[in-house]
Amino acid sequence: MVHANRTIGAELGGAAVEGAGVGLRAQLARHALLPLRLFLGATFLYAGIDKLTDPAFLAAGGAGSLGEMLRQVHDAAALPQLVEIAQKSPVGFGYAIAAGELAVGLGTLVGLLGRLAALGGALISLTLWLTVSWATTPYYYGNDLAYLMAWIPLLLAGTPRFSLDAALSHRRKRHGAQLFG
Repeated sequence: MVHANRTIGAELGGAAVEGAGVGLRAQLARHALLPLRLFLGATFLYAGIDKLTDPAFLAAGGAGSLGEMLRQVHDAAALPQLVEIAQKSPVGFGYAIAAGELAVGLGTLVGLLGRLAALGGALISLTLWLTVSWATTPYYYGNDLAYLMAWIPLLLAGTPRFSLDAALSHRRKRHGAQLFG
């Protein structure tokens, strides 16, 4: 089939298939996840910084606080038990969310432990979907489910291009199993 011949040179999950093409289509296919990676990494990095620099968010109560938001979403959450855990220490939980978003954002942007960063992003998005945006109707108005789905390709493929993961992998291949030295 003609279609089968066109896909032979594709790259799958960062590992080149024999006879990899060098044309524009092949180049674009190899970089297809880069815009998604940059968007998610920058968004999560920004979200973490925004939370850390917003004193209202990191308060236990009051307008704009995480504590107030948790009170508002408790009864509508799919898993109110998760909300109850966060309500025990909203300030600590706020710092934990911000730190998680910073780690996920940085890991995704620089491509260090890319699959682990994507897993972290997916878990944060899943948690937010099951708690904060669960009651959003229709469901497609809630962005946390869309973020969860966006993390899945990066979870599957990792960060094979323009990343520290790729550089470290290349170094290991060049110098054998010994990473440093």
